[in-house]
Amino acid sequence: MLPTRAPGSRSLADVLRSSSLAMRGERNPLSLPPVEGAVVLLVDGLGSAQLGQRAGHARTLATAPGGSLDAGFPSTTAVALASLMTGALAGEHGIVGYDALVPGHGVRNQLRDWGGPMDPLRWQRLPTLLEQTPSIVIGEQKHAASGFTQAVLRGGEYRGARTLAERFALARDAARERVLVYLYVPELDRIGHDDGWQSDRWVDALEQLDGAVRDLVAGLPRRTGLVATADHGMVDVDASGHLIVEPALLDGVAHVAGEPRCLQLHLAPGGSADAVAGAWRAWLGDAAWVATRDEATASGWFGEVHPDVAPRLGDVFVASRGRRAIYLDAADPARGMIGQHGSLTPDELRVPLRRFGAFA
Repeated sequence: MLPTRAPGSRSLADVLRSSSLAMRGERNPLSLPPVEGAVVLLVDGLGSAQLGQRAGHARTLATAPGGSLDAGFPSTTAVALASLMTGALAGEHGIVGYDALVPGHGVRNQLRDWGGPMDPLRWQRLPTLLEQTPSIVIGEQKHAASGFTQAVLRGGEYRGARTLAERFALARDAARERVLVYLYVPELDRIGHDDGWQSDRWVDALEQLDGAVRDLVAGLPRRTGLVATADHGMVDVDASGHLIVEPALLDGVAHVAGEPRCLQLHLAPGGSADAVAGAWRAWLGDAAWVATRDEATASGWFGEVHPDVAPRLGDVFVASRGRRAIYLDAADPARGMIGQHGSLTPDELRVPLRRFGAFA
C-alpha cells in the first residue's frame, strides 16, 4: 500500500508563508503570533529523527517549543527550498527532483544545470514569497548569483559569507532591520553525505550549530521571532544496502531522473507505465514503493499537479524503503555517499519546526 499525503496537512511550504503573514499581523497556517521581524533558519539535512536521536548534543534546538512537519516529496533540497520559498508543493512550483526531465532536452540537475530550457524565471513557475515581503537572504557567497538562487530566492537581498559563524553574524545584524530574514546552513547535509549523520563529525557540526542558534536567539530584537526547520532528513546507507538495477528493467525506459532513493523513470513513446511498474515491484518486493505517476498523484505526493508540471514527473516512481539505495551502474561513484534522502520514509520526510523569540 502506498503512503498518502492528506490535502492541507502541515508542510515546509507553510513556514516562510506563515512567518511573512505574522509580520503583517495576519492569521497564518502555523498560528504564529504577530511580530515586527522574523528569521527563518533552514538547516539542510536535519530531520526530526536525527535531531531526536542526538538531542543531547543540540539542547537549544531539541528543547524549544514546536514540533515537526513534512518537508514534501521528493525529499530533496531543490524541491524543498522551492516549496519553502513559494508556499506551494512540487506539483505547482515545478521543481520535481534532484535530477528532473526537461522535456525535449533530457535530464538536468535542478540545483546546477540552469540556463537554456531551464530559464530560472520560467522553470520555477511561481512568484516567491521574498518578492512580496522586504527580505534578506543569507547563504554562502558562491551561490549569490546562481541560477537556482534566481529561480527560488529571487526577490530577497542576498548577503553571502563563507563560514557558519560569519553567516550567523550577518543574520544577527539583518534581524535588527525588521525584515524577513532567511538563513541557510548547508554544513550538516554535506557531512552527512560524506560520513553519515551518525558520524562523530556530524555530531560535532550539530553542536557548533546549536551554539550558534543559542547565541542568535539571545541577541534577537524584541518582537522578532525565529523559526528553525530543515529541508529533509537523512538515512545512512552502506554498501550492503545498494541495489544494482538489472538491465532488463530498463527496457522501454528512455530517461532515468531523481536520485538513488527516489528514481523517476520516463518511458519511451508507447511504453506501459503499469507494465514497467509491475516489473520493478516484482524485483524489489518490500525494498521500495513503486508507483505510476497517476498513482503517486492520486496519493497526494506532489499536491495539486499543474498541467505544465505533469510531463516533468516520471511515468514511474521508485522510492526506497529502509536503508537501501538503487543504482543503475555498479561503478557509479555516487555509491560512496553514505547519508541519503529523497524517499518517503519518516526519517527523510519529517523535519523539525522549532520556535524562538517572539514566536515561542
